[in-house]
Amino acid sequence: MTRHSRILGLGVHRPGRSVGNAEIAERLGIDEDWIVKRSGIRHRGYAEPDETLLMMAREAAGKALASAGVEPSAVGCVVVATTTHLSQMPSLASLVAHALGARNAAAFDILAACAGFPHALALGSDMVRAGTADHVLVIGAERITDILDRHDASTAFLFADGAGAVVVGPCDRPGIGPVAWGSDGSRTDAVGMTGSWDPALHGNPSLPWPRLGMSGWRVYRWASTELAPAARRAVDAAGLTVAEIDVFVPHQANLLIIEELVRQLGLRKDTVVARDIVETGNTSAASIPLALDRLLAAGEVSSGMRALTIGFGSGLVYAGQVIEIP
Repeated sequence: MTRHSRILGLGVHRPGRSVGNAEIAERLGIDEDWIVKRSGIRHRGYAEPDETLLMMAREAAGKALASAGVEPSAVGCVVVATTTHLSQMPSLASLVAHALGARNAAAFDILAACAGFPHALALGSDMVRAGTADHVLVIGAERITDILDRHDASTAFLFADGAGAVVVGPCDRPGIGPVAWGSDGSRTDAVGMTGSWDPALHGNPSLPWPRLGMSGWRVYRWASTELAPAARRAVDAAGLTVAEIDVFVPHQANLLIIEELVRQLGLRKDTVVARDIVETGNTSAASIPLALDRLLAAGEVSSGMRALTIGFGSGLVYAGQVIEIP
């Protein structure tokens, strides 16, 4: 019998502090309405000092395991997608596995920026389908505020913190479709770090600390031309048509990009679209599970519905797949 995979459980951690546009606008010397018009964002979550990246990832992962009814000892692998684990080693995944008591699990991090979660989900799905692991814990976790220039008018109003996790396990029918992914290295300077972790930083305090930088119009132009075809490839790979998609959960980068994708894809009028960015901001690799959690908590979606997901980020890279709502 062919072995398939699906998401068995979902868990998230949203930071305790919600920051409204008034605070951001005052700092940047801009109007609150400008932020809404440019991004759709009204609030974003900032992690408190005790909400470390490890703490948020662990909390989300523990909730996902509880939702799936899976014990930590049954986890075969932990994969964490993050851009903000500022210690090169050990991996955040190994720290999360230890904190959870998942002593039988392999553990590693991946870095695919805001597309990290669908990349990690593809790896987890393939591990389960191949029999490499029976259960894979896939986590997207970010503390973007650690690398954010809070006085940069192109990024300071967009990004936020949070974590989301899913447990991937075996199923007798496809619950996670084949991934459609790719990269465009010609756009490497559209979004990324402003510098590298140069050893000279230790000896010269005048050197600027690397921060997150972005050319928003370049990202928007690329996303508005490249993402819809990639999303259609994910739908095709799942053996479906766009008309059969019940839910659309894109990376929560910008509400303008989300609405443009909805228009280009020609989704059904009753297709549920995730717009978590309005209250959560752009949480990079955590945004897709956080957005899915918001829909489930609001009762807008239910188990078994077909959802199209797609993420994109620095590289520029992208990945997406059709999933069955857990």
